[in-house]
Amino acid sequence: MAKQVDSERPIEDTKIFDAEQTRLGYRLNKFAMSLVKLANREAFLADEDAALTASGLNDEEKQLIRDRDWRAIMDEHGGNIYMIMKIGAVIGEGLYQIGAHQRGQTYEEFLATRNAAGAK
Repeated sequence: MAKQVDSERPIEDTKIFDAEQTRLGYRLNKFAMSLVKLANREAFLADEDAALTASGLNDEEKQLIRDRDWRAIMDEHGGNIYMIMKIGAVIGEGLYQIGAHQRGQTYEEFLATRNAAGAK
């Protein structure tokens, strides 16, 4: 099988979501995906700690979700943005709130860059 990524030309500040990241983030992404079921969303909103405990996440992963540390979840623990957005949707944080956190900005600062020329 041919590699899809040229390791000689990395894209700055970009993490490739590969097999290693998939394994690393398996529990977090599985928990996030479980939130597509109404009963799981309701349980999470009713008692977040109980839902996290029942999820099979380790203590560090549970704390990352409690802290809403989207950056660490994705950059260090294999969280996939499409899965993590499911958690955000349940608690009322959408892509832009998560994006602001990823960039170390307030939501308002992040929004101000969305229509700016040369926004990155």
